[in-house]
Amino acid sequence: MQDLTLVMAQLDPLVGDIPRNADRAIEAVREARIEHGADIVVFPELFLSGYPPEDLLLRPSMETRLREARSRMAAKMSRDVLVIIGYPGRREGLGYNLAGLLYNGEWIGEYAKQILPNYQVFDERRYFATGEQPLVVEHKGIKLGVLICEDLWDGGPLQATRDAGADIVVTLNASPYHQDKPAERLRLLEQRAAEVSLPLVYVNTIGGQDELAFDGGSTCVGADGEIRVGAPYWQAGLMPVLLVQENGRWVPQEGEIEPLEGPEESLYCALVSGLRDYVNKSGFDGVVLGLSGGIDSALSLAIAVDALGPQRVHAVMMPYRYTAEISREDAAEQARMLGVDYQILPIEPMVDAFTATLAETFAGSERDTTEENLQSRCRGVLLMAISNKKGLMVLTTGNKSEMAVGYATLYGDMVGGFNALKDVYKTWVYRLARWRNTQSPAIPERVITRPPSAELAPDQQDSDSLPDYDTLDGILVRYIEGDMSAEAIIEAGFDREAVYQVVKLVDRSEYKRRQAAIGVRVTPRGFGRDRRYPIVNGWQPGE
Repeated sequence: MQDLTLVMAQLDPLVGDIPRNADRAIEAVREARIEHGADIVVFPELFLSGYPPEDLLLRPSMETRLREARSRMAAKMSRDVLVIIGYPGRREGLGYNLAGLLYNGEWIGEYAKQILPNYQVFDERRYFATGEQPLVVEHKGIKLGVLICEDLWDGGPLQATRDAGADIVVTLNASPYHQDKPAERLRLLEQRAAEVSLPLVYVNTIGGQDELAFDGGSTCVGADGEIRVGAPYWQAGLMPVLLVQENGRWVPQEGEIEPLEGPEESLYCALVSGLRDYVNKSGFDGVVLGLSGGIDSALSLAIAVDALGPQRVHAVMMPYRYTAEISREDAAEQARMLGVDYQILPIEPMVDAFTATLAETFAGSERDTTEENLQSRCRGVLLMAISNKKGLMVLTTGNKSEMAVGYATLYGDMVGGFNALKDVYKTWVYRLARWRNTQSPAIPERVITRPPSAELAPDQQDSDSLPDYDTLDGILVRYIEGDMSAEAIIEAGFDREAVYQVVKLVDRSEYKRRQAAIGVRVTPRGFGRDRRYPIVNGWQPGE
């Protein structure tokens, strides 16, 4: 009875760092051979360039660097191991998303991705031409079919690969996370395996890249769609799959299977992973954030500490006369709980100075949100000064519900280089805070239970300006993720006045969102590349 070991190389490449990615591949194959006796090692989609390389693909030197990296891999890669790895490449002047096969110093085959996604965050038709042919390669008695990511979601290329004689199909993937995506992938693998009665090996990338977070979860399913091997989520590593020939068919044997995470844990890990990789890959020493004693900054602090460690996180309380005493107490208590560097910088002298300077200009006008925004902007100036002086990235802390309706101050609390909560609705902020506290104490209970407030005016609460967050998020999910009209949302049971208030706020706040820090995308319709609305337009939200 013949058997082979295939290793899923679930690794985290750095976009654009082709030499280092190639070196990591060489080392991973060596490790896979020594530790697992690998006969085959499969890497994720576009591993050598990192995913997504975007307009780096238009650089004239991209092809030269890839050629050099592939030559070095051919010379240095462990012998007697078939390596299947993703990279971009050109053929007759056209760019392709490719999977190359390397064996004993020779590149023996190449597959071009056939289905190019052009929705949500994907923009592959901008860069790549469409492949047309299946690829099946025989290695040590097994016929391997090769696909790339969307080819499997579409299904057509999988059928063609089966018809070309594949015994097993491997897919190279760079499938970004969003809520419920891991379960979607498992359902897809079960369905596709059943359609072709073949085992499938699904190798996914890991780590954060700008807005995107990749959760890994590489998986092998049998011809019956049952999971045989499942790699951990949010962890890089090498996961072996033992393939045994039984009665003329290659059958993956049962190995380690990582269970699906719960919804809160999965989302929290995405935020931690996205922040960690953004800070580390960008070369920052750490982060600084304003700690207000409220729920958003409290959750952001916990995420930052889990991502970077307390020694790399600096928290600043910047009180004003409207800052409640319990906010001061809770901020100090959380900083103590998490062991971060913490200081208090009162902003009243700064606000008074601005107010005095503007007194003549503002003469004869009533106090309004202008004065409230001055407080927020003073805080932004302090955080940016600390950032410049200490080499720390400012972590801004607004959530998706607030960013959707513009409940934030440009050049104030929107100041920052990254926002872990940018795509997290307020109701999920509370869910995540409660879940995080089940792991270890991280957020004072009073921060979670007290009514939210910006504390820019006496006795201010968020509910003074917005519907309650359950209602607000219910409207927002339907309007943003569901593209429902205002009237359709009303028909779903929401108050007419509240619906029109919310959708008008969303529409007129586009200019703010364009100036906001990027953040981890965790929903199917994050602000940014997912949702591209014109700033100036005359669209009416009713129908």
